[in-house]
Amino acid sequence: MTLAVPGADLVVDARGLVCPRPVVELARALPTVPVGAVLAVVADDPAAAGDVPAWCRLRQQEYVGPRTTPDGPAFLVRRLS
Repeated sequence: MTLAVPGADLVVDARGLVCPRPVVELARALPTVPVGAVLAVVADDPAAAGDVPAWCRLRQQEYVGPRTTPDGPAFLVRRLS
């Protein structure tokens, strides 16, 4: 099944993965999109709500914010570099 998140150029399905895997999957996917693109990490691990924004601060990427989707919580990140 392909996940769709409005406003996202790429969706990373991290459902069922626990910390730190959602962030690891985000880091792996980031180089596959151009600068300015938005990635959505769909993750049901409660730690992702804090981990994704923290990772963005550490890696100088823009945390766009959380979204509620039918597939679970999504966390949007814009690639800045």
